[in-house]
Amino acid sequence: MVPEIVVRQFKDAKLDGGTVIAAVPSVGLASTIASTYIISTLKLDQVAALDSEEFPPLSMVYDTKPKFPARVYANPEKRLAIFISEIPLPPELHRALARTLLSWAQEHQAERIIGLEGLPLPKGAGREEVQLWAVGSTDSARETLAKAGIQQLQTGMISGVAGVLLNEGRWMNFDVIALLAEARSEMPDAYAAAKLVEGADLLLPDVEIDLGPLLEQAKGLETHLQGLQTQAKPVVKPVPSPEMFG
Repeated sequence: MVPEIVVRQFKDAKLDGGTVIAAVPSVGLASTIASTYIISTLKLDQVAALDSEEFPPLSMVYDTKPKFPARVYANPEKRLAIFISEIPLPPELHRALARTLLSWAQEHQAERIIGLEGLPLPKGAGREEVQLWAVGSTDSARETLAKAGIQQLQTGMISGVAGVLLNEGRWMNFDVIALLAEARSEMPDAYAAAKLVEGADLLLPDVEIDLGPLLEQAKGLETHLQGLQTQAKPVVKPVPSPEMFG
């Protein structure tokens, strides 16, 4: 049976040709740290939640308010929405989740999705040597990356939600870009998150992200998110990390 993912809409959010950023927990929690920083910096408002019987049975509490573990934040004026989950989601849901995100993006008149991913940092590499790659689902997406000066992955394999988004985007002729930053696998990695935010900033012409306090705040988010992961362990199934093989 195909897992069902339900979108619970709180507010309308027409994006008028804008962008949806997708951030599922990955290596070093880089995608989650990056998306949390963008949501906070741009003051995006929650507009929807995603739920499933297969999601961990928990509530995230922020500023005294309970929140679903998978949520969508948006600012229609900035033509930007961000899907975020601080908690790893079961691999059997990745395909359904990717298709749900694509459907939501199209329904709200977005013209592309940017997926944020962390990838294992090569052994012996320093944190300051973090590399950023990208993959585009269409010719127009790849042209966008070339204009932004972001290096494109020539050969490899991408798993998880990002991989499904790329395949579905190609099939539907819908622009999907996966940003891939190397990260430490053993703990949250602010340096990799910073690379993802910098890459996203290059791809969002309608949005200016303040990169000044990025690294300092991202380091603070390392500790916060590591604490959330520890609290959630009793109700969260272990999830393999997304991988890229070059």
